[in-house]
Amino acid sequence: MEEILNLRYALDTFYFLVMGAFVMWMAAGFTMLEAGLVRAKNTTEILTKNVALYGIASVMYMLVGYNLMYPGEAVNSIWPGLSFLLDSDHDAASVLSISGSKWYDGAYYSGRSDFFFQVVFVATAMSIVSGAVAERMKLWPFLIFCVVLTGFIYPIQGFWKWGGGFLDTLGFADFAGSGVVHLTGATAALAGVMMVGARKGKYSRNGRINALPGANLPLATLGTFILWMGWFGFNGGSELVISNVGEANAVAAVFVNTNAAAAGGVVAALVTAKIILGRADLTMVLNGALGGLVAITAEPLGPSPLAATLIGAVGGVIVVFSVLGLDRIKIDDPVGAISVHGIAGIWGLLVVPLTNADATLSSQLIGAGVIFGFVFTASLATWALIRAMGGLRVTEEEEYRGVDVSECGLEAYPEFTSGAQ
Repeated sequence: MEEILNLRYALDTFYFLVMGAFVMWMAAGFTMLEAGLVRAKNTTEILTKNVALYGIASVMYMLVGYNLMYPGEAVNSIWPGLSFLLDSDHDAASVLSISGSKWYDGAYYSGRSDFFFQVVFVATAMSIVSGAVAERMKLWPFLIFCVVLTGFIYPIQGFWKWGGGFLDTLGFADFAGSGVVHLTGATAALAGVMMVGARKGKYSRNGRINALPGANLPLATLGTFILWMGWFGFNGGSELVISNVGEANAVAAVFVNTNAAAAGGVVAALVTAKIILGRADLTMVLNGALGGLVAITAEPLGPSPLAATLIGAVGGVIVVFSVLGLDRIKIDDPVGAISVHGIAGIWGLLVVPLTNADATLSSQLIGAGVIFGFVFTASLATWALIRAMGGLRVTEEEEYRGVDVSECGLEAYPEFTSGAQ
């Protein structure tokens, strides 16, 4: 029996680590997607932001964020309490002392593997912000905000659901983070976009919306496929274990439904763009895939493959209309992050009761509202404080030349952009 428990512990730990590595690879996906959708003169800065935010997220979540989100003993269901650094991992004696029906109530995988899986989630939330404020925000104010979001804002609202806080008690359902991760990132991005304003030349005084196309659509497409692949870890890893027949089948179902939702988002966004815009807009198709993935993340286990495809398809349609709608109200999001992760994320949360009998529409509405309200208020206050301390936006001349030069001192494509406007 001891050998079996050792094997189960090792298998579930290894599975968790591999799924975490898949999600970590999503950092490359976000980086490539954003680098492809910004203009050439802003590429180096977006690359720098994505590398730096991953490092900052890892450090802040280790120092304080993980314990805020998963406290040993919370003060109450709203405030988890403050503690620092990681506890020691499980020892063999404590693991092997648990058996039978209580196995999955105990230490059935390494605590360090749980930290690793969770830290790549917080980095994902911050990556969402990066693309939305691209091309006009200073680098260092963005990184300061990253410290606050990854160390405090994200973990506190995450505790309310995944750490056993009041949203979890209320019955709010969010399997892998349509709300906890994606809506959080999109809401923080919305607050940042509102504070920093639109890019110069995006909106004319006569009301015209001007396209500012990205420099490298092949790179954006590669980024989307990397994200699609990483999402199998994002959703599949959230099943937490794989070492018995039921859980193995559940992980397989999650993988199938995740892929189905992305495919549904692609097809629906492609058709919708053709009908609305008169063309097969690649950027809409890419964001349609991501919208489908975000939508299924709240409940990737309950639906049938066909239902998952339909959920993803609605997510893809929503993204197209949301991107166009936000432009009409002059919310300038160069990569469509707010639409993909915010609007599609809300759709994913609200559709959960159709495939999860334990969820209710009222609890889902409350959960989405609480996450949005807290994250938006905290983010807006943080952005406002940073702006008061030293400003958020580069000068008009620096924006015209490109933030690569002013913020990083080098260009991604010097042979094409040097001396160019």
